[in-house]
Order: sequence, then C-alpha cells, then structure tokens
Amino acid sequence: MLNLERLRTLDALARHGSVSGAADGLHVTTSAVSQQMAKLEREVGQPLLAKSGRGVRLTDAGRLLADHAARIISQVELAQADVEARRGRAVGELRIGAFPTAMRGLLPPVLAALRVDHPELRPRVREQEPGEGMAAVVRGDLDLALAIDWHNKRMPVPGELTRMHLLDDSVDIAVPAGHPLADRAEVSLAEFREDDWISWNEGQFCHEWLVHTLRGTGIEPRIAHIAEEHHTQLAFVEAGLGVCVAPRLGRGPVPDGVRLLPVSDTVRRHVYAVWRADADRRPSIRAAVEALRQTAASL
Repeated sequence: MLNLERLRTLDALARHGSVSGAADGLHVTTSAVSQQMAKLEREVGQPLLAKSGRGVRLTDAGRLLADHAARIISQVELAQADVEARRGRAVGELRIGAFPTAMRGLLPPVLAALRVDHPELRPRVREQEPGEGMAAVVRGDLDLALAIDWHNKRMPVPGELTRMHLLDDSVDIAVPAGHPLADRAEVSLAEFREDDWISWNEGQFCHEWLVHTLRGTGIEPRIAHIAEEHHTQLAFVEAGLGVCVAPRLGRGPVPDGVRLLPVSDTVRRHVYAVWRADADRRPSIRAAVEALRQTAASL
C-alpha cells in the first residue's frame, strides 16, 4: 500500500521542481526528502526520479504517480475537513501566513482571541510576502494566508481559493523633517517627481505597484534604496536619503525626523484572508476567519 507521507513528498517535488524546494515546503531536510523518495520507489518498483544536470526530474512514472498523489491529498484534505466539521470544534494545528505589517498590526489580537475562545486550536504563524503566502495555500503548505492588493493594482486570486475582505489600509508618504513638503497637510504623488524613493525588493508585488503608480502620474521612479522592513525604510527617510510609502497598519513608532503626509488621491491597500475552498467546512478555518473579521472591524 502506498504511504501517504511519501505521496506528499512526491507531490511537493512535483510542485516545487527540486529536492531543496520540496524540503523547504515540507519543513524537512533534503536528506529526508531523498529518503522518502527512495522508499516510495521501492514501494512502486520503478524509478520516479532521474538525474537532470545538477538536479533531478520526474520520470514518466513519477509524473503519473504525482498526478494521482495530488488528487489523493485533495481527497484526504476534504475528508479531514468533513471529520473536523462533524466534530464541530476548532482543534489541532492551523498554519497561517501573513505579510509583515499584518503580523504586527492584525495577528497578535487575533491569536490572543483564538487562545481564549478555542483553546484546543494551535495556530502556527509564518511571515511571508502576500504572493508567497497565497501560493503556499494553493500548495497546501498553509491553511490560511493574509494578502493584500492595491486600489489601482489587483492581485489575482487562484480559482481554488476563497477570499474575504478584512479592511482597507490607507498609506501616507514618509518624508524627512527638512523636506520642502514636510509641513503640508496633504500632498499628491505628482509632487514627488524629483525625489528618490526607498522601496521593497524588485519583483515583489508592492515594489511593482509603486513603480506602476508613479509612472501612472507621469513620474519615472528613481528607486535609490531597497529595504524589506518598513522601519528600515523610515530610518533611511530620517537620514534624508529619500521618501517612502508608509502603511498605517502595524506602523508603530515613527522616528522624530520623519513626517507622514496623507495623500490627496487616497492611496490604500486592500487586506484580505484567503483559504482553500475545499476547507470551508473546517471549524478551525471558520474560527480564524471570524476572529480576523472582528479584529479588523475594531481597527
């Protein structure tokens, strides 16, 4: 009989395309992945992996079994959801992914509420960028993720996911205290034509949004510095090295040498939760979504 955990390993290999990627997705070592695959090959009596340069690829038999594995795992998840729904209690582990500002500004009270209301539920949280979190939910590596898109640039949501809007997060422009616009009550993006910007990593959704938005106002963005964390970006602003976008969710203390300016054309992010549609019946998912909804409504 085929072993389910080994089928999960094969499924992860097919989805990630490498042993290291499968190991990261399963939170195990690469040697553990190799051992599981070796055992699965012995079970089926034929090779499932073949050498490909410095990596590996699935054989025809491997691809065939991986297709079956994906369907088997989906059915197991449905069965688990049905059993949990019949039990009627939010219990067991719930894997949640969230982008950094949601980790600070939204999740702590949510997790505290879940601990009180559902003591048998064990949330496990991982910080991830929105696109990465959504992909992890699709793969089954996460049960629930918090994601964002922008008022003028939407993030596509795969059809197998359910999405619920939680809140709109307005953002300001952070400028040095000595900036010519620092005393203004309101600004427009077009007024930053000559400024350097501190942005997120290239390729990230928020970086692409910033470039897209500035170009939409006729500005060719001058990205002077890249910093992942908002507090690092604000430190660069305080040092006079540029300006940046400053979301209000999870903002925390602002350096003394930074001024936050509301934008006249109201730049805002949409924050939402996503989970697999076939997990809708799980009480743990429903409990977490309800806690997120109530917390978001209070912000």
